[in-house]
Amino acid sequence: MPRKKKRRTIVYTDPLRDDFAGMHIRREEVGGDFPYIRTSLFWRAGSWLLYYGIAVPIVFVVSKLYLGMRFENRKVLKKLPPGGYFLYCNHTHILDVFVPPLAAFPRRVYTVAGADAISIPGLRRLVMLLGCLPIPTKNSALPVLREAIEMRCREGGCVAVFPEAHIWPYYTKIRPFGPASFTYPARLGAPVVAAVVTYRRRRGLFRLCRRPGMTVHLRDPIYGDAEASLRERKDFLRDQVYTFMCKTAAEEENMEYIRYVPAGEEDGPVEGDSLSKLQ
Repeated sequence: MPRKKKRRTIVYTDPLRDDFAGMHIRREEVGGDFPYIRTSLFWRAGSWLLYYGIAVPIVFVVSKLYLGMRFENRKVLKKLPPGGYFLYCNHTHILDVFVPPLAAFPRRVYTVAGADAISIPGLRRLVMLLGCLPIPTKNSALPVLREAIEMRCREGGCVAVFPEAHIWPYYTKIRPFGPASFTYPARLGAPVVAAVVTYRRRRGLFRLCRRPGMTVHLRDPIYGDAEASLRERKDFLRDQVYTFMCKTAAEEENMEYIRYVPAGEEDGPVEGDSLSKLQ
């Protein structure tokens, strides 16, 4: 009888800072002179053509065939009023950046990402054309990033944020995150939509694939209280998003493809069923 393959185990020490993307990129500096917004007609036309003519079709095919991506409650995005909004998602796959463009289509997506995203040799211009908004490495760039985010939101775009910041591949729980990344929607009064990626066993033609498929669950839009202080609005938005993420990750089918254990507990008990609800 063939032996059942043991699941890969990752040992972590800090759920706030550990990153298991495996990219090992030398990070470039993002200061106050970083060109977040390009206004030339050539740049804007090239960006539009690259995004809608090449990137979106590729994202669609890869997401459906390789990632097995499905959406639950996507209709809530179609009911949003004119104007921009913010989409917050957990960060559990190097390709989960494909979630916002598919969820928000036909709206344009602009993704707030770590400086690593623009530090891959030869790809900086490409990711900027596709709408990357890198997080500054210097405080001098913070006002410039804020201006860019507010501009994209006013234009009616979707600003995507991964508040967990670091990638933990196929992780089935939600890591802690604070209210800092909710400053922008709180200040603008823009709606916030929470998205949670869970993992399911592949079926049908893809049932022999060991890697689980993605299911993206979307929450109805969240609005802050206009009468509350900025801090209260940030905290409220964060709490609503975090609660929904934790609840969804715990209650929906969530296949544990990679086992995560804290340092010092490597020899602890292993769940018998890989389809465990771990939250």
